[in-house]
Amino acid sequence: MMSRAVLALALLWPAAVAAEPVTGFRELALSQPGDGRPLQGAIWYPAASGSPTALVGDNPAFVGTPAARDAAAEPGRRPLVVLSHGYGGNILNQAWLADELVRHGYIVAAVNHPGTTSRDRSPAAAEKLIERPHDLSRAIDTLTADAALSALIDTDRIAVVGHSLGAWTVTSIAGGRFDAGRLDADCKAHPALAACDVFAALGAGRTAAGRAALGGDARDARVKAAVMLDIGLARGFTPESLGAIGIPVLVIAAGSDDLKIPAALESGYLLQHLPAGATQSLTIGDATHFSFLPVCKDGAAALLEAEQRGDGVVCIDGGKGDRKTIHRQAGERILTFLAQALGR
Repeated sequence: MMSRAVLALALLWPAAVAAEPVTGFRELALSQPGDGRPLQGAIWYPAASGSPTALVGDNPAFVGTPAARDAAAEPGRRPLVVLSHGYGGNILNQAWLADELVRHGYIVAAVNHPGTTSRDRSPAAAEKLIERPHDLSRAIDTLTADAALSALIDTDRIAVVGHSLGAWTVTSIAGGRFDAGRLDADCKAHPALAACDVFAALGAGRTAAGRAALGGDARDARVKAAVMLDIGLARGFTPESLGAIGIPVLVIAAGSDDLKIPAALESGYLLQHLPAGATQSLTIGDATHFSFLPVCKDGAAALLEAEQRGDGVVCIDGGKGDRKTIHRQAGERILTFLAQALGR
């Protein structure tokens, strides 16, 4: 006869051996052939238990994230979070966050923005800065129009998260309106800031038509919450448009100040003008601007510096912090914010 102790262990055993959640990953074409602005993207989703995983995005500099490529998805509708990478980045820059979100019940998508991605630095595409928020809208269009993918998405709960120029993109799709003349004037007062260099390199707003397009309304009413990770080019948004943003916003700033990307003049500008009642903020003391990129491998800073002088900075964090801890702090706050904002 089975003893009470053995019976108790038998009852507990299924919980003890419960399979770990598996993150699925699939690359996607987000536009049709012949499109004037072809978009490539990716989606992360809860995959069927037991799906074999491999590292996605692993390379000599950055640590990859385990995922099951093209695995079958677990059924059920979940909130959608769309990611926007920074200048020169790509869809895998915030894969660490995508994996964390999926493990907590979200679907996550990301887009490579033509002209400002590591895979496409076309000047003609880069000049069309206002297309960045439109890229996110097109990603939402594609995902919700696809019969198989739309069955996984709760279209009433969509959020966006962006880093650096991606945070600019997220602010724009949330309702921020950009005034190139405002940024030009600010750059005369602060000419050494990275935002001024990036805006000049993009070539956006050089013409009257370009400036008018930049000032247009890119708001997408399907987006119900927004997260900005150490934004750049913030000071070009008009205070009036920031004050009129009507969705919950979380602004996360890097507290280890960079003289070229000062949080006080970027994230601080947003916080000065966004509606106080619907805005949350977090400053991570040991984070630098690039701490929101993937975890770097040992020796990665020297490797990147040898390839391109100045690139090693992307692997340097501030203070005594380490990138895994910074990611955990950001991830926990984002999860709490999204649960509140999307009503989970």
